[in-house]
Amino acid sequence: MKRSEIRELAFRLIYSLEFQKDVNLQEQLELYIEGNDIKESKDIEYIKDCILGIKENEKEIEKEIEKNITSEWKFERISKVNLGLLKLAIYEIKYKQIPFKVEINEAVELAKKYGDNQASKFINGMLAKVVQDM
Repeated sequence: MKRSEIRELAFRLIYSLEFQKDVNLQEQLELYIEGNDIKESKDIEYIKDCILGIKENEKEIEKEIEKNITSEWKFERISKVNLGLLKLAIYEIKYKQIPFKVEINEAVELAKKYGDNQASKFINGMLAKVVQDM
């Protein structure tokens, strides 16, 4: 699979986990990989790395989001789609050193596909602020 396709699969799992807080993460990973017929070891490794890496660094990632959100917004108001996209993008930029231009572009495209009308602008603006702070 192309990296953008596997990133989309990782995002979809991150999104679903936003609704399932107290689950066995390893079990969910295995079920998701099996259910989506992901065979390539590099693809499996990428998804596992993203999910486990986000979980391990979740507090720091959420602090980045909270720090860069505008004053009229609250963290709790961010849609689950946008939250999942932000977590994935911030994790890859900050912890995996993926070039921020690539990551922002991918996140914006996923926001256009999965988010509401304003999602892509919100994601682009938030990630620009996060990158500027780094």
